Amino acid sequence: MKRKIIAEIGINHNGSLELAKRLIDMAYLAGCDYVKFQKRSPEDCVPSEQKQKLRETPWGKIPYIDYKHKLEFNHQEYQEISQYCLEKGIEWFASVWDIPSVDFMKQYCSIAKIPSALITNIELLNYARESFDTLIISTGMSTEKEIEQAMEQGKPDVVMHTNSTYPSPIEELNLKYIHHLAEKYPDTQIGYSGHEYGLVPTFAAVAMGAEWVERHITLDRSMWGSDQLASIENIGLIKLVKGIRDIEKAEGDSGPRQLLDSELSKRKSLRGE
Repeated sequence: MKRKIIAEIGINHNGSLELAKRLIDMAYLAGCDYVKFQKRSPEDCVPSEQKQKLRETPWGKIPYIDYKHKLEFNHQEYQEISQYCLEKGIEWFASVWDIPSVDFMKQYCSIAKIPSALITNIELLNYARESFDTLIISTGMSTEKEIEQAMEQGKPDVVMHTNSTYPSPIEELNLKYIHHLAEKYPDTQIGYSGHEYGLVPTFAAVAMGAEWVERHITLDRSMWGSDQLASIENIGLIKLVKGIRDIEKAEGDSGPRQLLDSELSKRKSLRGE
């Protein structure tokens, strides 16, 4: 089974189209299936009491709402991203954080994700379900009841297990929840969105049945941004994709063991047969 590998650029481009293209290049060269962005309408997403609070940013000390606007690409920039991905031969989509963002992104993509923070927003879930052919949700920071409601209302095509701590402590990943989701929702594809240090837990998630895999990517974990530290850099992404593809090759088929042609010479030398 070929897994779908998502390289999440998210907001790690820091509002730079050039940086976004370099991250797309990174994902393409590693062999990822998708790159993913995050789309927000700051006026809708930022609470009123937060909008004018000053924040230190790469653009100086500015109101939080201005900072959030600087992270968002407009139509012209997303048109350029869409064309760039088309030329590279890699698909792209975004997590949508509000209804205007759904309307914005459905002009470009047939797939979208509702992030963990918003799976309790039933209006957004329903609207996104009507707007996209493929809908993904993540389960971080949610109770089982909240996940059940999101599954019932949104009817997602993919549900991703995740821990929403950035970075996630290894001992809190609870990878066996992948089995729980697969048993509970047999008609839904199961994925894993990792925010931990390292690659081993993500490989384990694949071996445990995750069909979609998502990791944040960055050119440098020391860059400005809340998601950079929980992201993987270029060499790590190459190792991730190769490791997942090696797992796929190694899985083989279930059923009775078959004597392989490659084993015949060793069988002859050791058994005389």
